[in-house]
Amino acid sequence: MLLAACGPPGPKIYNEAKSRACFVACDFKVTAPPATDFVASTALGGSFRVHLHNNFVTVSFGKDVANAQNLDDVYTSVHATNVGIEDVLRMDGNAVMLWHAHPTDTQLGVVQGCLKT
Repeated sequence: MLLAACGPPGPKIYNEAKSRACFVACDFKVTAPPATDFVASTALGGSFRVHLHNNFVTVSFGKDVANAQNLDDVYTSVHATNVGIEDVLRMDGNAVMLWHAHPTDTQLGVVQGCLKT
């Protein structure tokens, strides 16, 4: 009964440095996001780009979920009209992921596996 009163656990708060280290340890190329990505450059929790063979993803971290939602909202509001943003933008906890192209299930699994708290 006590557990029910506590409610479900809150959203995950991922750590940029630990997540980056995971990708590096798995031999993925990790770089800074391009200077033209002003959303990633304003991410209070940091950001990086991971190159996954024929695709890449920019992962930006909010200081909390509300801050990450702001990043997600900005990406959504500034996308090009010919880009299906809902196909390439994902949010999990405080992590916002902007893919270059629609990710495969394997690519999504790799990224999800390396997001560390």
